[in-house]
Amino acid sequence: MQTAAHSTDARGSDADAVAGAGVDVAILGGGLAGLTLAMQLVQRDPGLRIAIIERRRHPVVEAAFKVGESVVEIGAHYFSHVLGLREHLDAQQIRKYGFRFFFSEGRQDIDRCSEVGVSRALPTPSWQIDRGRFENFLGERVRSLGIAFLDGAVVLGIDLAETCSSDARHRVSYECDGVATHIEARWLVDASGRSGLLKRKLGLAQPNDHDANAVWWRVQGIVDPNDWSDDPQWRGRCDPPDRWRSTNHMCGPGYWFWLIPLASGSHSLGIVCDARLHPLETMNSHAKAMDWLRAHQPKVAACIEAPAHTLQDFLFLRNFSYGCKQVFSRERWALTGEAGLFLDPFYSPGSDFIGIGNTYICELIKKDRAGEDFAPLAAIYQQLYFSFYENTLTLYQDQYPMFGSDAVMPLKVIWDYTFYWALLAPLFFADRLADLGMLARLRGEFATASALNVAMQPLLRDWAARAGDAPEAPRPMLDQVHIDWFHELNRALRDDSDDAALMQRLRGNVLLMKQLARELSGCARAGFPAIETGGIDAMSADAPQRAPMLPPHWYPAASGDQAMPPLTPIT
Repeated sequence: MQTAAHSTDARGSDADAVAGAGVDVAILGGGLAGLTLAMQLVQRDPGLRIAIIERRRHPVVEAAFKVGESVVEIGAHYFSHVLGLREHLDAQQIRKYGFRFFFSEGRQDIDRCSEVGVSRALPTPSWQIDRGRFENFLGERVRSLGIAFLDGAVVLGIDLAETCSSDARHRVSYECDGVATHIEARWLVDASGRSGLLKRKLGLAQPNDHDANAVWWRVQGIVDPNDWSDDPQWRGRCDPPDRWRSTNHMCGPGYWFWLIPLASGSHSLGIVCDARLHPLETMNSHAKAMDWLRAHQPKVAACIEAPAHTLQDFLFLRNFSYGCKQVFSRERWALTGEAGLFLDPFYSPGSDFIGIGNTYICELIKKDRAGEDFAPLAAIYQQLYFSFYENTLTLYQDQYPMFGSDAVMPLKVIWDYTFYWALLAPLFFADRLADLGMLARLRGEFATASALNVAMQPLLRDWAARAGDAPEAPRPMLDQVHIDWFHELNRALRDDSDDAALMQRLRGNVLLMKQLARELSGCARAGFPAIETGGIDAMSADAPQRAPMLPPHWYPAASGDQAMPPLTPIT
């Protein structure tokens, strides 16, 4: 780890180099979004002069630092391949064992609850990130690339350029080590997280209707779900038997509880809940949170109360989800990461949107550096970015009441993954998310996928409400590894395809979405004939019939008025 003396020496050198001077890009905030943006910019254009102004001193503490520790496929690919950090991730972080979901409200017998997850790791890797360790590493890396990283610096004021002329400069006043100075920059990027320095200055804050809160804390030691059962068969469901490496979700009506392991030897824990069903006031201290956990997840509460799991921190956040009126400007400023918008941590999309936003910012700066008119692109990239945000928000907004449904929630998990892996993820992996020609050719596929998802989310919600809260009888693990087409969607993310092959694959993915949508809709109607399916049948009418996409035990118990719909096998 970088020593404090080294950090002070480097900071002083960086401050001396840029004080009162001009740079090409000034980044407000040296957290995950700002540090990775600076790296990506310099990797693309080593001649760029970049300064990062970060209020925290480095090195920062490991473990009890920031949340956003679970990384999924887009974010993992951004860190490992786009930025070339695979060696650090493999050696210094934890390879994730996928998402895992237990429907365990009020239960002690976790080994008798429905479990959704993987028995073996899926082909495309992701990681659990100790944010303190990672940001210390990134801080050292950006300095090694010649980027001025001013940690321990406080922004005092921002004066935006008044024109878009080629010689216009933004001015940032800041204080570092007791000395007030300023820096001028052609481009200004706000990566200051929830401080939202530029967002507040320009009045860009925009609320959304996803009313959710979160509390979280870290404890010493690793929490291993295998310790919750003495049943060797249950423990042996996974090979290797490393449930602890998963992002474990303990789900109940209106909430979920996360368990995320950190490479520094701690475990991150958090409650995320619908504010209407579980008020923040019932959990906004560690004592209250533990009382809440004893009532809703008693087995987990008893486990983490062991003396070995000493408390390291505790924080909470009200109304954590929000949008933004603008993130990219023709006036050469931009917002990235949580300085712009934030969705919900259930599927860990934070690093995904950092990777997507940073990539669009790099494209805009590249065009500007080449003397091209980037203003039209700023508007188009922003429209795309907001569309990804709005489509992803549908996965969470108004859906928390169904999170405890072990009858329907496993089906939602499969649908939501399929939606993510069908278009957005493969386009990012293929480095085509800024390819406007490709995106134009896929306009119809995006529209279809979005319409299917918009219809599917209320269907799932209604289905769960009709099915009620009675738990399903114990059933085999709902193992995603054994769903062949699902496994292939994940594997194919890493394929290196030319445009024609990529287009064919993505169109095939949308057909898979149609087939899955029709199957889910049919199963919902089989149990509840009056349920509204939102036009899914019409939208999926051109999808070829095939054998059932999910094994029978994935569906609600086939008894009484609920049964799998008859499906025509492939011939």
